[in-house]
Amino acid sequence: MTTISRAKLFRSLPPEPMLAPRPTAHKVMVLDDDPTGTQTVYGVAVVTEWSLPSLEAELRDASPCCYILTNTRAFPPERARAINQEIGQALARASRSTGRSVAVISRSDSTLRGHFPVETDALATALGVSFDGTLLIPAFFDGGRFTIDDVHYVAEGANLTPAGETEFAQDASFGYRASNLREWVAEKTAGRVSAGEVASISIHDLRIGGVRAVASKLLALASGSVVVVNAAARGDLAVLTQALSETEQAGRRYLFRTAADFVAAYAGIEPRAWLTKAEMQFSQVAAGGLVVVGSYVGKTSAQLNVLLGHDPQLEPVEVQVSRLLRPGSRPAEIHRCERAVNDGLARGKSVALFTSRRLLTGRTSQENLAIGETISASLVTIVRALSTPPRWLVAKGGITASEIATKALGIRRAMVLGQIARGVPVWRAGEESRFPGLPYVVFPGNVGEPDTLRKVITLLGP
Repeated sequence: MTTISRAKLFRSLPPEPMLAPRPTAHKVMVLDDDPTGTQTVYGVAVVTEWSLPSLEAELRDASPCCYILTNTRAFPPERARAINQEIGQALARASRSTGRSVAVISRSDSTLRGHFPVETDALATALGVSFDGTLLIPAFFDGGRFTIDDVHYVAEGANLTPAGETEFAQDASFGYRASNLREWVAEKTAGRVSAGEVASISIHDLRIGGVRAVASKLLALASGSVVVVNAAARGDLAVLTQALSETEQAGRRYLFRTAADFVAAYAGIEPRAWLTKAEMQFSQVAAGGLVVVGSYVGKTSAQLNVLLGHDPQLEPVEVQVSRLLRPGSRPAEIHRCERAVNDGLARGKSVALFTSRRLLTGRTSQENLAIGETISASLVTIVRALSTPPRWLVAKGGITASEIATKALGIRRAMVLGQIARGVPVWRAGEESRFPGLPYVVFPGNVGEPDTLRKVITLLGP
């Protein structure tokens, strides 16, 4: 495995630009393939359905940004394509009926897992816009994801590893080989777009050439180009947003495939301090909280081990996945877990509901997605059976968080309060949900240090 000293590489770069982002004049609509993309914003809505009246209401709202939770990372490519087409068509109609122009971001994983180019292709067709470029911006600084010299890196401690050499590139459904994003585009498009055809905005362009150089590159794009945007700090994205503002005023239109940081910069949402316990406004219920862990990435398992090893007051409920995958034993396993969770909450304890840690895989990506759907559906059934409202709920893993929010809690619209830790957003469940006002913590599987989950649970309290 190739590792590079983060400090040494960063010292070789020109100084970070000291500019403020310039928000777009469009309403930023973010199609999020799991709920973790809200990890850099606050004071904005997340909707989990996309009827025309719902989208029209969001476009009339004064907020600069709105998230549409699609959860498409949990689905096969054709279903992901259909969802993006449906939303794109509805957004186009809502924009016309309200007179509010929109900028569309397809938000996905900062470690490059997801349905690309399926989703951006579907959106480009459905929106009916001839985009000048699709900008690829997977940088997520709080999560340690940086793009330098077109190579996307994942930070582990003091070192950086090319993304294609990490565990994320071995994902059973969304695996890849290339770390150079121009080569990654060629790989993901199966050669339809060659690496040589992919344009690039470099760190040098952003930090030495500045707004004028970046704007010139954007204006020179051939229609329909794919563009890699390098970024190692928020100042890089600030330069990009200023250049985008200039070129959008000149009539250019762009589609975006990004991680979380670009959303905040483009919508003009400034960083804020972590949420305090008081700001989360817990309901005065006697029960403890509930942690639901479905993610299988190494960070999640390490964090779960620390949590279970350091909090003896937490009631552990392990779901045996091997039993879930056998139709004959699935109902009994679900019922056992339902009783254990309800019993713990009723006694005022906080409960950790987690899947057994041995990863069971199928022979194909479709089989792996089907296994994931079975596990998610089972967790949803268990949480849906809650007879005692939890004081708070933490969902660990993007797909897990999406399924619990929509199918177990019935959330149709939530507000993002902010972040409880680096890259960990907190929502307030809407009045239509099963537990109105519930603080809902969306904890990405691939974010945090080994003790971050324990620290979050400690802050939330019993």
